[in-house]
Amino acid sequence: MTTLDEEDRREYYRIEDRIALQISPLSAAEALDPDVLQDDSPLFNLLSELHLSDFESQHLLRQLSDKDRTLAAFLRAQNKRLDLLSAVVAHTLLGEVGQPQPVKISEGGIEFVQTAPVAPGTQVKVKMVLMPRAHGLLLRGKVTHCDPRANGSFDVGTEFIDMTDAQRQLLARYILQRQQQQRRQQLEQNNPAS
Repeated sequence: MTTLDEEDRREYYRIEDRIALQISPLSAAEALDPDVLQDDSPLFNLLSELHLSDFESQHLLRQLSDKDRTLAAFLRAQNKRLDLLSAVVAHTLLGEVGQPQPVKISEGGIEFVQTAPVAPGTQVKVKMVLMPRAHGLLLRGKVTHCDPRANGSFDVGTEFIDMTDAQRQLLARYILQRQQQQRRQQLEQNNPAS
């Protein structure tokens, strides 16, 4: 019989991926106020807001496409320009956040390897840059487990808490796209062109 905890962990599809990741404990003010989560980097905040506003405006662009194709085409071109600028900002941030590292990620949380232990129950700030489109996300998390490894590092599991709908949908879309990309790559490897 499975426990509720095991069922919760399987609620979302997980992928193995490589992302730029920075984990830090929440300040006392951030831990007390679920609506306040800030980062010290203006570039990261800009990148995060760019992607969230792009995500939130996608349905408007689809509606506009039905009414005015020329205007919709122009706005898509502008969106592409913003995506290119976002990529430049993201690559600048990689030095600040860190190089991509292996993780297991789902809509519900993230598992990663870290050199220092973190006590389960600790609330943390999860700062990540999702590649290759360089989505910047700053999420609140709670450490669910911290297990020692043979090499002295720790497997740390963190569940996301207090996510907005836009953040959850952006993360879900990213995971779905990466899952599709990984399946295509696996098919290509299993069926090389003749």
